[in-house]
Amino acid sequence: MNIIIQTPAPANTRSGNRVTAERWQAILENLGHQVVVTSSYSGADADVLIAIHAWRSAEAIAAFRRAYPGKPIIVCLSGTDIYAYQTSHPAVTRASMEAATVLVGLHDLVGKAIPRRFAAKLHTIYQSVPTRHRAKPRADGFDVCVIGHLRTEKNPFETALAARLLPASSRLHITHVGRAMDENWANDAQAEMAVNPRYLWLGDVPRERVFQLLATSHVMVLSSRMEGGANVIGEALAVGVPVIASNIEGSAGLLGADYPGLYPVGNPAALSALLLRAETEPAFLAQLAAHCRIRAAQFAPERERAAWQQLLATIAPSAA
Repeated sequence: MNIIIQTPAPANTRSGNRVTAERWQAILENLGHQVVVTSSYSGADADVLIAIHAWRSAEAIAAFRRAYPGKPIIVCLSGTDIYAYQTSHPAVTRASMEAATVLVGLHDLVGKAIPRRFAAKLHTIYQSVPTRHRAKPRADGFDVCVIGHLRTEKNPFETALAARLLPASSRLHITHVGRAMDENWANDAQAEMAVNPRYLWLGDVPRERVFQLLATSHVMVLSSRMEGGANVIGEALAVGVPVIASNIEGSAGLLGADYPGLYPVGNPAALSALLLRAETEPAFLAQLAAHCRIRAAQFAPERERAAWQQLLATIAPSAA
């Protein structure tokens, strides 16, 4: 099949949407399809349109549906689609969901957050990550990594605020990587570093550097207020790094509702308590690691490839 993947993220960026689009391109090409990734759909014909983000890709979805009314559209629902734009931009977001032949969710709890009439369209596909080697973390400290751009949805400074509440005896140190979305965010990060010796922000770094940081960390923290199914959770599990995350559907839907490393979103004190347990209680850290090893199998590349093959078979059996 000829497939177009529409993403709101331009080429040469490291946003989650672009990473997802390029990974899906590789998977679909491996399955024998011809795939073009674009951030500005121009009306080209294709056998299938895959649109990442119902609201941000709404114009492309509507244009493709008008031009090719009988052809399938797969819409991947982002966290902001599910947990923000259904309320703030309901008409546009729901129109994209109506136009879709298939909706793709990236975690197990998406079905709870979208209208029931779309349930039959929904397919869950976990974002895969190849297994990587984990380096041995240093013994003379406790290293925590935070991976995410500086923007409101990511709640980026919650881990730094939690670290301020730790006792003086703690040897915890945070390294945060991710682009500041504007100058104000960068200034806030600089200000936090000036008053918080436990916190270091490195800004935007190459992906290989991200994996190096993960590989040497004791724990990764994801403090987001909303997620559609963060790829960074799969990356941490693939490396073998335990996760502590805010208890939102996008994270609980990947880690499991009973995961012991979840804390109430927007609660630095609760996060601080979990970080201190992870640092000072080896049994608790081992418990987190054991849960993560079990969940890691869900992120295997062969599972994502099989999920796409099965999905395409439902919309075009002869071509999948």
